[in-house]
Amino acid sequence: MQLEETKNRLMRMKIKKAHLILFIFLLITLFMNQVKSCSMYKITVDGKTVVGCNHDTWLTTPKIWFENAKQPNEYGAAFTGARQVGENRTAPQSGMNEKGLAFSRMAAHYTGQKNQFHDRLKIGDEVDYLTGILHHCATVKEVKQYIEAYDHSVFINDVFIYIDSSGSYLIAEPYKLTVGNESNYVLSNFCPSITDHVQARQLMRYRNGEDFLKRNNVTASLAYYSALSDTMHVCRKRNGDGTLLTSIWDTKDGAVNLYFYHNYDSTVRFNLSEELAKGDHTINIQGLFPGNSEFERLMSFKTPFNTPVLRILLVAIAGLLFLINLILIVAAIKAKRTGITFKNTLLISAVNIFLVGYLFVLATNESIYYFDAPYKHYNSDLISASSYIPFLLLAVIIPVSLFTMKRLKSIHMKGWIKTTLVSNNFIYLLLILSFGYWGLYTFWN
Repeated sequence: MQLEETKNRLMRMKIKKAHLILFIFLLITLFMNQVKSCSMYKITVDGKTVVGCNHDTWLTTPKIWFENAKQPNEYGAAFTGARQVGENRTAPQSGMNEKGLAFSRMAAHYTGQKNQFHDRLKIGDEVDYLTGILHHCATVKEVKQYIEAYDHSVFINDVFIYIDSSGSYLIAEPYKLTVGNESNYVLSNFCPSITDHVQARQLMRYRNGEDFLKRNNVTASLAYYSALSDTMHVCRKRNGDGTLLTSIWDTKDGAVNLYFYHNYDSTVRFNLSEELAKGDHTINIQGLFPGNSEFERLMSFKTPFNTPVLRILLVAIAGLLFLINLILIVAAIKAKRTGITFKNTLLISAVNIFLVGYLFVLATNESIYYFDAPYKHYNSDLISASSYIPFLLLAVIIPVSLFTMKRLKSIHMKGWIKTTLVSNNFIYLLLILSFGYWGLYTFWN
C-alpha cells in the first residue's frame, strides 16, 4: 500500500513538472520572434547623397508615415516600416528628415557582453527613441551625441546606419559607434566591428551590392539606384517572398522613391516637404501599387507567426503528446493490468519526444516556413537536423497505425489506452497535413 502511494506521489510530481515545462514553453513561444533580414547602400556622387534600403521580411503591413516637428528646434520626418508594435504604431525600419538625415535598420546578431552603458538613459520605447533621433538631429555628429546618452545595447540584434546629406555616416552597433565617410558604402546583416570582409561576403545581399558597385560606374540616376536595389533584393523560391519594400531616399531633393514587393518596374515618389504640409498622416503602401500575385499568396499563407491561434495550437499539441507519453508510462508500469509494455510503446514515445522538440522549433523559428526544406539553420546543427522529423513522422505513421488497429481489436486492452492510441494517431495525421501545408516536405526546390 505504501509502495503504491509512493508511486502515485512521484507520478503527481512528474505531472506538475510537465505542467511547468509547458507553461514556460507557452511563454517563450508566444513572445519569441525571428529577426528579419535587410540590406542598404549609400552613394555620394555629383554633390548628392542617396540612401537605398531593402526591407526583407514576411510582414504584410508596409507603411510610410509623415510626422511634423512638434517643437521649433525639431525637424519633420518620414518613416517606413511594417512591424506593428501597438495600436496605430509601427516600428521604423528606414526614414529621412527635412535636413536630409536618413537611416536604415538591419538585423545583425551581436554576442552579449557586460553592459558598458548601465548609467545611461534607458530606452523604454523603441518607436519614440528611433523617431526622436530624426526629429532632433541634422548631422551624423549630432546623432552620435544623441545615441551616446542612451543604453543602446538594448538593440542586441540590430545594426543601424545614419547618413547625413554630406555623405558621412554613423554605424550604430549594440556596443560601438563608428563614423565613416566613404563615397559608396554597402551594409547588410552583420556588425562591421566584429565581422571581417571575407565573412561579410558570405552574405548574398552584401556580396551582390559590392560587386555591382565594382562592375558599374556610379551615376546619379534613379535607374542606377533602382538597379542596385534590384541586385541586392531577395525573392525566395518556396513562397516568392523576400524584399517587401525598397525605399530610395534622396537627401538633397528631400524625396523618396518606393518599390513594392521586389517589383522594380513601377515606383511611387513622395516629396517630404509636400507631404509634411498635409499634416501627420500614414499611407498603406500596398494600395499604392498594382496587384501583386506573389504578395497576395504571402498574405494568405498562415503560420504560427501571423496567426496566433496556430501558435497556441502548437503548444496544445505538444502538451497532448507529452500527456500521451505520461499515460503510456503509467500503462507500462501497470503492465499486468493494462496489457501494454514499455517495449510496445517505445517507438511512439520516442517519436512523441522528437515531435515535442520540433514543435518548439516551429514556434520559435519563423524562417522555417519560408526557406527551402529541409531547413538549414544559420548557426544551429540541432535545428537543422530537426527539419528531418516531418520525414520521420511519414515513415512511422503506417506501423504506428497498424499497431493501434491491432490494439483496438483486443478485448483485453483497456478502453482508456485505446482512446490514448487513437488520439495519438489523430495528432500524427493532423501534423502531417500541417507539415504538408507549410511546405516542410517540399525539398525539391
